[in-house]
Amino acid sequence: MDRLVLASASARRAQLLTAAGIRFEARPSEVDETPHPGEVPADYVRRVAREKAEAVARQHPGRLVLGADTTVVVDDRILAKADDTAEAQAMLRRLAGRAHQVLTGVALVGPGISTVEVAVTTVEFAPMTSDEIDRYVATGEWHDKAGAYAVQGRAGRFVTRLEGSYTNVVGLPVALVYHLLMRYPEGRGAIRSLP
Repeated sequence: MDRLVLASASARRAQLLTAAGIRFEARPSEVDETPHPGEVPADYVRRVAREKAEAVARQHPGRLVLGADTTVVVDDRILAKADDTAEAQAMLRRLAGRAHQVLTGVALVGPGISTVEVAVTTVEFAPMTSDEIDRYVATGEWHDKAGAYAVQGRAGRFVTRLEGSYTNVVGLPVALVYHLLMRYPEGRGAIRSLP
């Protein structure tokens, strides 16, 4: 088959791959995303992306599988997905008025293929008032988002600078995925040619 297997149920990742003309089918991966004690952020996203891809590859032998994991990092601290509104508010207070990094580990696993790379994007937020934070959290947009925000949504109004891949901040660095797929004949088969 020439379609990639995406080890994710993320609608955002699916939309990004579709928009980039990459043929795929999604197969969710259930892995423990808890950081290991002392694990640095780049190693964390690299490990989780690989584990997601490998878990799905075991269910689909002979197929090329893409796994990804995104996290937000500030002061060398991983800000994963908030569990509740109070945690979301605390994360946004920490991000307001300063820069942070968004890291995505991207793993490609298949017969004779096992590679993982990490994309890093710097995002700077404008200062945010408590009222702005509360109003943003009330939208519910923070649910299931690393760092408790969606750059492609209403949080975009607070972003004053972005250095690196925008799609990385959305959840998948498309240019990096394309680059990895182009390395292998199996990957190139998943890419629709341009008209």
